[in-house]
Amino acid sequence: MAEDTIFGKIINGDIPAEKLFEDEHCICIKDISPKAPTHVLIIPKRPIPKLADATEADQALLGHLMLKVGDIARMLGIDDAFRLIVNNGEGGGQTVFHLHMHLLGNKEFDESQLGF
Repeated sequence: MAEDTIFGKIINGDIPAEKLFEDEHCICIKDISPKAPTHVLIIPKRPIPKLADATEADQALLGHLMLKVGDIARMLGIDDAFRLIVNNGEGGGQTVFHLHMHLLGNKEFDESQLGF
C-alpha cells in the first residue's frame, strides 16, 4: 500500500490518472506540468520518500525501474535521446516525497539547461 502522497493516491486508485504503463512494481503517468513535449513520471508502487532513503532491500526495485525507463522510452519513441531526472529532497527540487523519475524527450537538451 502506497503512502498518502498524490502518487500514493494515484497508485491506490483514489485519484484518477491516465496510466501509460503499469506492472506489479511501478506505474508511468504523464507529468501535469511538462518541461518537454514528452514528459512522463515513472513511480514505484512501494513508497520510498527519496532516493537517498533507499536501502539494499530496494536494490531489485531500483534496477527494475531503470530497466523500465528503456522500455517506456522505446514505447514513446524517444529511446535514442532522452533525459532522466531524479530530484532528491526539497533542496534538490523534489516536491512530492515519493520517489519518482522524470523521463523527458522530444526536445534538444544542452548542458546550459542543467543549471551548473
